[in-house]
Amino acid sequence: MKRAKRLYVMSGILAVVCISAFAVIKYDEKQEDIKNSGEVIMNVDTESVNSLSWTCDGESLAFHKDEIWLYDDDETFPVDEDKINSLLEHFREFSAAFIIENVTDYGQYGLDSPLCTINFSDGENDYKVTLGDFSPMDSQRYVSIGDGNVYLVNNDPLDSFDVPLSDMIDNDEVPEFDNTSSITFSGSESYQIVYREYTKDSTFTCCSEDIYFKQEGEELLPLDTSRVESYLNTVSGLFLTDYAAYDVQDDELSAYGLDDPELTVEIQYTPEGESEENVQTFSLSISRDPEEREADETADNTDKEETDETNTDEEDITAYIRAGDSKIVYNITADTYRTLMASGYDDLRHREVFTADFEDVTGMGASLDGAVYSITSEGKGDSKIFYYNEEELEVSALKSALENIRADSFTEETPDQKEELSLTVYLNNKAFPQVQLDFYRYDGEHCLAAIDGKICSLVPRSDVVELIEALNAIIL
Repeated sequence: MKRAKRLYVMSGILAVVCISAFAVIKYDEKQEDIKNSGEVIMNVDTESVNSLSWTCDGESLAFHKDEIWLYDDDETFPVDEDKINSLLEHFREFSAAFIIENVTDYGQYGLDSPLCTINFSDGENDYKVTLGDFSPMDSQRYVSIGDGNVYLVNNDPLDSFDVPLSDMIDNDEVPEFDNTSSITFSGSESYQIVYREYTKDSTFTCCSEDIYFKQEGEELLPLDTSRVESYLNTVSGLFLTDYAAYDVQDDELSAYGLDDPELTVEIQYTPEGESEENVQTFSLSISRDPEEREADETADNTDKEETDETNTDEEDITAYIRAGDSKIVYNITADTYRTLMASGYDDLRHREVFTADFEDVTGMGASLDGAVYSITSEGKGDSKIFYYNEEELEVSALKSALENIRADSFTEETPDQKEELSLTVYLNNKAFPQVQLDFYRYDGEHCLAAIDGKICSLVPRSDVVELIEALNAIIL
C-alpha cells in the first residue's frame, strides 16, 4: 500500500515537471516570436488615397476626396489639405522597430479595445490601422495593421490623429508686412497711412526715423514709426484659429456685426523677395457683438464712463474678425480687439513734442519770464560745442529734458493762461531750419504744448519744469 502511494506521488511530481517543462518551452517559443524589425510594414501611395476616417477616444472624423478633400458630415467645412496629407504621410513608409508574430492575445497590447482606429482607402485597397497601448519600456506604440502581427513603432500616429475637428480647418493665414506701402483705415476714423523714405530734403518731417505719414490732402503728417510697426506686428502676429463659424454667407455677417464693421484695415505690401510691382493687399474687418455694440453706442456719457472702467476683463467684450472675403469668422480676445481698434491718428502719432534729431540742433532761443536767451554752437557731429555768452556748455541735461517731454493726451484747446516757456530750436535742416515750441499753463498737472504755433497736446507740467530748470542751470 505504501509502495502504491509512493508511485502515485512520484507520478504526480513527474506530471508537474513535464507541465513546467512544456510551459518553459512554449514561453521560449513565445519570446522567439518577438523580433527586431526596422522593416517597412506599410507602403501606401498617399496621393491615391480618396477616403480617410478615424475614431479616437470616442470621437470620429471622416473625410473623402472629390478633387479636393471634404468633410463627410459637412462639405462646406474648409478642410486643410496639408493637414490631411501630413496624416497620410505616416503610412507612406510606415516602419516598425519590433514585430510580434503569431499573436493570440491582442488584449495584452491594448488592441482588443484600441485607443484609435484609422481607416483609409484608395478605391482598390482598404487599410485599417489600430493603435493600442504605449510601451513605456520601449517608448513605442503597439500597432496592428490586420495581418496577424503586432508592431512596435517609433513614429506614433496617435500624436497626430487625436485631434478635434477644429484642427482640420483651413484657417486664413496672415502675411508678414516687411514692405508696407500703405495702410487704410475705415471706421470711426477713416484715413490712409503712406510710406515715404526719409531724406534731408523731406518737407514733411524733421525726424530721420519717420517713414509713415497720415495723408491729409496734400499734407503728410508724421507718425511714430515704432507705433505703426507695432500695429503691423499685431496684425501679422494674429493666429486666426478660434473660429466662430466657418461658412458665413454675406446675409449672415450681421450676426457678427461684420456687415457694417467697426473697423476695416487694408494693408498694401510687397512680399519679401518680390519686385516692387508685385503689390499685395490684405484686409481685416473687426467688430464687436452687435448687441454689445448697440448698447455701448446708445449709453449716455455717465454709463459710458462706467462701462469703460469695468470693461477690463476679456469676458466683457465679444468681438469677431474676418480676413478679406473669407467665409470664416473668428473670435478674438478683448485685448486683441482693443489693440486693433487703437488705430486712430492720436494712437499712432508721436508722443514726443520734439522729434528732430538732436545732432541736427545748431542752437536755441528761449523766452523765459519775459527775458530772451540765446544758445549757439560751433562744429558738427561729435565735435560740436554749444555756447552761452561765449561760455562752453554741457547740454546733456538740456537734451534729456527736451527729448523727455511727451504728450499725455492730444488736444486743440486754446490756451487761456500764462505762457511758461517759448523755445525756438534751430536745426541744420534746409526743409526745417527751426522748430518753435511753446508751453502754456493749464492746471496743476499739465501744460498745453504747441508746435510751430499749433496746439497739439497736454504734457506733464513736471516735464516742462524740468526743461525750464535745465535752461536756468545754463543761463543763471
